[in-house]
Amino acid sequence: MKRALILIGLMLLAVVAAGCINSTGTETGTSETKLIIFHAGSLSLPLKNLEDEFTKYAEENLKTRVTFQDEASGSVKAVRKVTDLGKKADIVATADYTLIPQMLVPNYTDFYVLFATNEIVIAFTNRSKYANQINSNNWYEILAKPDVTFGFSDPNQDPCGYRSVMVTKLADLYYGKPIFETLIEKNTNIIANGTHIYAPKEIQVKDKRVVIRPKETDLTGLVESGSLDYYFIYKSVAEQHHLRYITLPDEISLRDFKKGSYYGQVSITIGSTGKTLKAKPIVYGITVLRNAPHKKLALEFLRYLLGENGKKTFKENYQDFLNPPIAFGNVPEEIRDMVKVER
Repeated sequence: MKRALILIGLMLLAVVAAGCINSTGTETGTSETKLIIFHAGSLSLPLKNLEDEFTKYAEENLKTRVTFQDEASGSVKAVRKVTDLGKKADIVATADYTLIPQMLVPNYTDFYVLFATNEIVIAFTNRSKYANQINSNNWYEILAKPDVTFGFSDPNQDPCGYRSVMVTKLADLYYGKPIFETLIEKNTNIIANGTHIYAPKEIQVKDKRVVIRPKETDLTGLVESGSLDYYFIYKSVAEQHHLRYITLPDEISLRDFKKGSYYGQVSITIGSTGKTLKAKPIVYGITVLRNAPHKKLALEFLRYLLGENGKKTFKENYQDFLNPPIAFGNVPEEIRDMVKVER
């Protein structure tokens, strides 16, 4: 009898406990959700900071415990995870917004938002050769020296890669010198016909002075360690890692919105996708996928990113934020008051 009473008591405790815990193992009234984000490597720090803030916000205001599964890569690779590999994600954020309408609309999403900007710089450390001589006027001469190493990311996977290559072709036009041929064509199998560049699907490096990695942030550690002298990188990343850098003229840096038609003189065909892209001012894009596993919460996070919290976080990470962000397509009601809708 005593044993039976003990068993009944244990069963009652189990029932009570079950009533206090929901299906995800969290306390009553609080669910738990994982958001999956495929994003450009250059967004890693601002997104991580924003996710930490949103986690607290969601638990207090949405009664949801949020965890994030971030997959940083080159933006082309991030998009192809969805289109080619069929991987599931809630959000895709790219360093080149045009990848979204070109590769994700209309099959995977029907809207996108332009939200941040950047520019290409050349970053280095005090240990880099000729660190005290390089400037905005002689950088291409320094990079061409036989004892100097430099790098950029893979144009087939990463916008920073194809932008870096196009910057050298824009430098041809600006300085009136064969800078693309000297730095790119002689050292890799990337070629140009006039102002049009072709990046083969498999990039080959002909000189060990040149280093190419899948995404721009893969090169940061090499520069920080002193094993690489210089690399083409976004200004925000150079600032985040406290690297020295030189800025480039507006005609080259891809920062000036007024020079869009000038940049557009240069284009590149990417071997991995077959797409041809024109050089243009750097603008980041973001979308919530149509079949996002947690679409409602993903839109909540997007709203959070587009608001004052996002602007503040990006500013703290040295990246300019569009004011207001610009949205295209079938823009969800959840974010319409946060953006300027364009048709």
